[in-house]
Amino acid sequence: MPQHPIQERDWTPHFPSLDQGAVLVDLAARRLAYWGPGNSTYRDYPIGVPSAPELERRGTTEIVRKKEGPGWAPTPNMRKRNPEWPEYVGPGPDNPLGTHALYLGWTYYRIHGTHDTRKIGRRSSNGCIGLYNEHISELFKMAKIGTQVLLI
Repeated sequence: MPQHPIQERDWTPHFPSLDQGAVLVDLAARRLAYWGPGNSTYRDYPIGVPSAPELERRGTTEIVRKKEGPGWAPTPNMRKRNPEWPEYVGPGPDNPLGTHALYLGWTYYRIHGTHDTRKIGRRSSNGCIGLYNEHISELFKMAKIGTQVLLI
């Protein structure tokens, strides 16, 4: 699969080391950079970001869980805004989390795929970071539980 780098970013201002790899989410640039353990791999992906600044999270967390074929349930705040939404959507083409999800240390916040490719490169999510399904599949295989994540 071809890479989509805009540039190979320097990780050193953002992370103390790459012993377990690192993910940098640049909300303004709408890009996600991944460095493999020991700087063994570099990837850069376009992303969809939260639709409004109040839905954004910034700071440091880590990948705490990984799920292939995730199910999705709207958060309580999403249900308040959209009571017509289903309580749960199982894995498949109608699932807003796409084919894979990386769960972060913040409740309700994920890096995940999407079947709606129009969302990538735009302000389009209810808070999560979305990637093309082929990109999240690649990232899912490389990133391990415990990988540090920084959203700026």
